[in-house]
Amino acid sequence: MTRVTLAVDAMGGDFGPHVTVPAVLQALGTYPFLEIYLVGFLDTLQPLLVKADSSLLTRLHCVNAESVITSDVKPSLAIRQSKNSSMRLALELVKENKAQACLSAGDTGTLMGLALMLLKSLPQIRRPALMGLLPNPSQGQMVILDIGANLDADCEMLVQFALMGHVVAEQMLGIATPRIALLNVGQEESKGKESIRQAAKILRQQSAIRYTGFLEGSELLTGRADVVVCDGFSGNVALKTLEGAIRFFLRRTEESHSVWRRLTQTLFSRSTDKIDPDKHNGAFLLGLSGVVIKSHGAANQQAFLAAIEQSILTVQRQLSQRVAGQLATVVARSDKT
Repeated sequence: MTRVTLAVDAMGGDFGPHVTVPAVLQALGTYPFLEIYLVGFLDTLQPLLVKADSSLLTRLHCVNAESVITSDVKPSLAIRQSKNSSMRLALELVKENKAQACLSAGDTGTLMGLALMLLKSLPQIRRPALMGLLPNPSQGQMVILDIGANLDADCEMLVQFALMGHVVAEQMLGIATPRIALLNVGQEESKGKESIRQAAKILRQQSAIRYTGFLEGSELLTGRADVVVCDGFSGNVALKTLEGAIRFFLRRTEESHSVWRRLTQTLFSRSTDKIDPDKHNGAFLLGLSGVVIKSHGAANQQAFLAAIEQSILTVQRQLSQRVAGQLATVVARSDKT
């Protein structure tokens, strides 16, 4: 198996090294082809590695950071003060081709800004989008973007998100002609913000993709679309609402002989693994020249391990390179319409 090298921001997220370090050690023990640069405060990391298997440590390289970017600092200020921070150093390892992907549970806005500054966006893309996957009853999974990188998105950005989502659905999910929908407050053409209505007009004229219209929040899990496009504010709220509802169901199913257990097993064919947010953590910052994965800030060890596994899959599938190559073709076709 070809070696996969990740740069992990050990200090990001609500729990920092107390979650990231055990998850990293678990991943190294599971995947013998994995190599990790662990970026953080050495005096914090080293005590957590004392009892680690020495064979794992041969594939773990600790990189000392001098600061941590916290979520209470505005992204613009955090970026200016980011020198030698754990997040920036992890991204620089990707820029320097020492690592194939960066994984962080730190602040989304700051990660987006630093990644854009250090790795640059693809030529056809103005702003990258944070992409996630949702369960789809007809296809297994569906793509949703943006889920938090750009709180607001104009018409041009929404169209670019649609093109990127189309490519990911083809390349990652194997859907030959993915159905693209815009998340909106109604299905009528007159509904929604001006940016959404204008994006819809442009997408209807694109022969390169299959645009199917507006999708309401209540229809996210109905299988009506393979790609759902929205701004980062709407996407983040929609995703976290779904995750909260799913966690509510999962907690209730822990009660033996509960009506909730029977209902959840009926809805999800006796298996909840495919909808458990902790087993599907890790969103891809799509549209960059390098691979950046964002973990939930509140991730536990299981969830952060899932984000590491998502990073491995992204590298192995060469998703960033395939998106870049296919996107150029799709954009060229759409420009002719």
